[in-house]
Amino acid sequence: MFEQVFKNIDDALRKDAGCSSELDYTEQSSWLLFLKYLQELEKEKQLDCELSDRPNEPILDNDFAWDTWAVPKTFNGEINQDRMLTGDKLKDFVNLELFPYLKSFKSKTEDTDTLQYKIGEIFSEIPNKLQNGHVIRDILNLMDQLRFQTQKEKFELSVLYEAKIKRMGNAGRNGGEYYTPRPLIRAIIEVVKPQIGETIYDGAVGSAGFLCESYIWLSNEKGLSTKDRNLLQTKTFYGQEKKTLAYVIALMNMILHGIDSPNLIHTNSLLENLNNIPDNKRYNVILANPPFGGSERPEVQHQFMIRTGETAYLFLQHFIKKLKTGGRAGIVIKNTFLSNTDEASYYLRKMLLEECNLHTVLDMPGGTFQGAGVKTVVLFFEKGQPTKEIWYYQLDPGRKLGKTTPLNDDDLKEFVELQKTLADSPKSWKVKVADLGKKTLDLAVKNPNITEEAIIRSPLEILDDIAAADARCRELMDTIRGLL
Repeated sequence: MFEQVFKNIDDALRKDAGCSSELDYTEQSSWLLFLKYLQELEKEKQLDCELSDRPNEPILDNDFAWDTWAVPKTFNGEINQDRMLTGDKLKDFVNLELFPYLKSFKSKTEDTDTLQYKIGEIFSEIPNKLQNGHVIRDILNLMDQLRFQTQKEKFELSVLYEAKIKRMGNAGRNGGEYYTPRPLIRAIIEVVKPQIGETIYDGAVGSAGFLCESYIWLSNEKGLSTKDRNLLQTKTFYGQEKKTLAYVIALMNMILHGIDSPNLIHTNSLLENLNNIPDNKRYNVILANPPFGGSERPEVQHQFMIRTGETAYLFLQHFIKKLKTGGRAGIVIKNTFLSNTDEASYYLRKMLLEECNLHTVLDMPGGTFQGAGVKTVVLFFEKGQPTKEIWYYQLDPGRKLGKTTPLNDDDLKEFVELQKTLADSPKSWKVKVADLGKKTLDLAVKNPNITEEAIIRSPLEILDDIAAADARCRELMDTIRGLL
């Protein structure tokens, strides 16, 4: 029903000189979609107040309500062509009146959990890049056709929005920061198995793929009570995100998946003091794909036991500390973490093995993350008991992964099934921690079922390794520039 509308919105965005990439298309359509959602939310809120005979306090002043400025409506709900702004008048209204008004919400409250604060946060950081008032008018008219009133409508919008995020993720290296392949997320969730009543956290939330898929997983359970569904809405999913665009996308994505007021905070998770974490800031389940190859300044590293400029290593420490005792995690990280010989890598492996039961390592093939150029593994662990034995699984989908041949759910079925019993197979094996070299704690993926003589590298695999090496060089250069 809405697919053609989404396509037409993207076509309109491409005509504006201020938008030049899939990141721009997603960013600009996101803030517009958010304001359209607010209008639908206002209508629901007003109806609830009328039914319960309570006074209604609108979130937005009337002059800035969607039906007033975006697509003006008459008292009967029909479009009022006489009041409809376009061209420079519309552009000036958006830039000089609408955005300053929405930005002001941030200063009106310090409660980061409120919708008002989130509105101010979004419009303090996201700019309006649309330069042509006539294009803005076309987009507003299209956006007005979207509806959030039924679960079916929200589901369709969520599917379309996920497709937009995926295109953004495939568009280039920067876009890839926000998108983790959903089949991989679903497999991680099937292994970790979150339960109703547990809290789920992602401190590098990106587009909120882990939280959205966890919501789908839990909401599909049979026999859920009203209390259960209220728990899912309000006290289950928690996330933090440093980057503004990702934060906005995450908010919109969770709303479209049915979580009306997401517990998301726009902040750098790595600034949190880990030395005194209250119990209500620890979680039962942590699912995340922290950024690879980033660099943090010395003042950020200072609070960590293991100091390193590698962002992913700081995040792994953050996740271990944020887990409750007995809590479970599924974390994506570069495969070089398993065997790097630098002090930070060694001591982080030591911390993980001593404080947690690292029961499973899933080795992902090259090409899993489009445009990233790095190989990854997924670490599955439970906090509270040291690791004695690790079960490895080396995923081989039997084809080179790429934009036209992405990872799918069938590729991960065998892994999910074998992991239930930690069974040995040609692709899986166990390693005892007692057998590891104490000076290295090398956890590298070494399938004992494949002899070196049997390994024949194809030209495509060699090209993948070259791409990974190039990506590592770029990361090192980024780290050096960040320290200058």
